[in-house]
Amino acid sequence: MQSRVKRRRRLLCAMLILSASFAVSSQTKRKKNTDKKALPPVALKTGNSETAAVPTDAPLKKNERPASGNSQDKSNRRTAAAASNEKAANKTVPSYFYEFSQPNFVVSTILIQHDDSGKGTITFTKKGADGPISDPVEVSPAALERINGALGSLDFLNSTENYQYEKDYSHLGSMKFWLKKEGRERVTAFNYTQNKDAKTLIDEYRKIGNQYIWIFDITLARENQPLESPRLLDSLDSLIRRNEISDSRQMIPFLKRLSDDERIPLIARNHATKLITQAQKEKK
Repeated sequence: MQSRVKRRRRLLCAMLILSASFAVSSQTKRKKNTDKKALPPVALKTGNSETAAVPTDAPLKKNERPASGNSQDKSNRRTAAAASNEKAANKTVPSYFYEFSQPNFVVSTILIQHDDSGKGTITFTKKGADGPISDPVEVSPAALERINGALGSLDFLNSTENYQYEKDYSHLGSMKFWLKKEGRERVTAFNYTQNKDAKTLIDEYRKIGNQYIWIFDITLARENQPLESPRLLDSLDSLIRRNEISDSRQMIPFLKRLSDDERIPLIARNHATKLITQAQKEKK
């Protein structure tokens, strides 16, 4: 009987010792886990100075849009560009002039002037802008040929014909065109005409205005509002389909730059690529 009691006591002691051993082992493991130290920060050096410390296990940021600069920088660039445009315009002596005016339109005034080669400027006033906007313009050879063809059919410098229709359509805007060549000059103004050649002349300048004002709008969107670019590409597509752009083939180099510009959404870049393909298929 006593030997049986002793065996029970020994068994109980062995169980107690085993339990204590497991408890000590578990505490040791927890302590090792809690004592694990985070990786030390690494300082990024730039030249002779150091930037704020960044943990080595911090995730790297990729595909970030480069900073476009503050508003003052953009204003300075715009001012410098305007000065450059004005300087370039002063090198040319314009002989073709077209003016449009309708105070109630979003684009209330347009003035296009260029020389015999097609180089010149476009100046327009748009609602919301601080003042008139001026950009260089280059009338494509194809458009210049159509303009000169219409002027030749009109015998413009020798004619005294009044192109104004008998009814007034001033709500559509007033148009003025004048030409200076070989020491001669003639000015004509109307708001609507049924003369085929006079209409062709004015239509060509309206399309030039559409083309270069759109280029200004998309350039501004790329800098300040990239998310507007898909809507603007849709607008250009509509203008091209309605034959309201002067020369879509002339726009191919600009559209190629748009298709590679990662500042604007992919859908806009793809649309630009589609318009390039369409323009390349058009007859010269």
